[in-house]
Amino acid sequence: MFEWSETDEMIRESVRTFIDREIRPNIDDLEHGDLPPYGIMRKLFSEFGIDVMLGEQVEKMLAKQQAKADRIAAGEPEPEKKKRDGKSGGGPFGAQGSLAAVLVSELAGVSLGSVAAVGVSLGLGAATIASRGTLAQKRRWLKDIVTLDKIAAWAITEPDSGSDAFGGTKTYVRRDGEDYILNGQKTFITNGPYADLIVVYAKLDAGDQVDKRDRKVLTFVLDKGMEGLTQGRSFKKMGMHSSPTGELFFDNIRLSPDRLLGETEQHKGGDGRESARSSFTTERIGCAILSLGIINECHRLCVEYAKSRTLWGQEIATFQLIQLKLAEMEIARLNVQNMVFNALEAMAAGKTPSLAEASAMKLYSTKAATDVAMEAVQLFGGNGYMDEYRVEQLARDAKSLMIYAGSNEIQVTHVAKGLLAG
Repeated sequence: MFEWSETDEMIRESVRTFIDREIRPNIDDLEHGDLPPYGIMRKLFSEFGIDVMLGEQVEKMLAKQQAKADRIAAGEPEPEKKKRDGKSGGGPFGAQGSLAAVLVSELAGVSLGSVAAVGVSLGLGAATIASRGTLAQKRRWLKDIVTLDKIAAWAITEPDSGSDAFGGTKTYVRRDGEDYILNGQKTFITNGPYADLIVVYAKLDAGDQVDKRDRKVLTFVLDKGMEGLTQGRSFKKMGMHSSPTGELFFDNIRLSPDRLLGETEQHKGGDGRESARSSFTTERIGCAILSLGIINECHRLCVEYAKSRTLWGQEIATFQLIQLKLAEMEIARLNVQNMVFNALEAMAAGKTPSLAEASAMKLYSTKAATDVAMEAVQLFGGNGYMDEYRVEQLARDAKSLMIYAGSNEIQVTHVAKGLLAG
């Protein structure tokens, strides 16, 4: 893949029309936290038929898995698998991935937080249930999430863990008969204040015979309003204001076994660490697409401003220093876009990039987006520091991506480990 298709560009124009009509008039309310993004995003899903399409995909997936379960129960052999045709791939950016990337990047350039809120619900919440849940659990929760009837949160980060997501986990469950009792706290949880469903990672309290850092990580699904669950109010943040982020508190919450994803402590896909790591790859590729959206919007705003702003009787676009800034923005745009193209092409062929490759994409693209956005503020001068020109919002949003989905410093270790493992 080396360019966007005609269909991609048609989708882009349609998304921009929606953004101009539904998001830009509400951007101040979204940015001030007065308007949660879910209503607007549900309208987007409905208008573009995304809710229906994803709902049908879930129904087909469940029917296929039910048929497989029926064959196994009847002792029938598995049908021979068809070879891949190169047009379907894994992950949310696999089949028709370029269309999803266009949608996400265009939204990210205007309201990054709104995209993040829905992205976490689908790409982390729903994806974890889809990969680890039983058929019954998928039937119970998946369709409501993918259609945005319900919003999911994905709770792994804790106040004292930071980048040591697993070793520093203190939230724990202990067995109580057939049930589990959950205690602990999570923080910086996207959708936390409003989530209808919460995917929670917790360590199994196995007594003193197992070191706390090495205890098994289990994954549970909680419902809003459960006794002992407190969803804190939204934090005030530097950027991504339209993404509600908060704390979760668990006080002796009783969980039945059907809330444990996979309904077994001996999950065939490993413990909760494995599902989280697979989510990291998708999340970090997504960060590159979000970064591209910010770069594109900064680039567009700066070109328009340079051609309309005059000093000393000249458009500032004629000044060589301004041209240098614009040229460097274009270089960053091309580099990040090509990284995204490469990942989309790989996933369309069923080849998901490794964690190291995804980390490299995240490391480069988020730094590039932040540099471009800060240069956009500089190019606009005093106007760039005013919120009405929007580049200051893009700068704040871009900076959050260098911390979001694992700090960029942690990405360095993943890239290096991937290189040294060979």
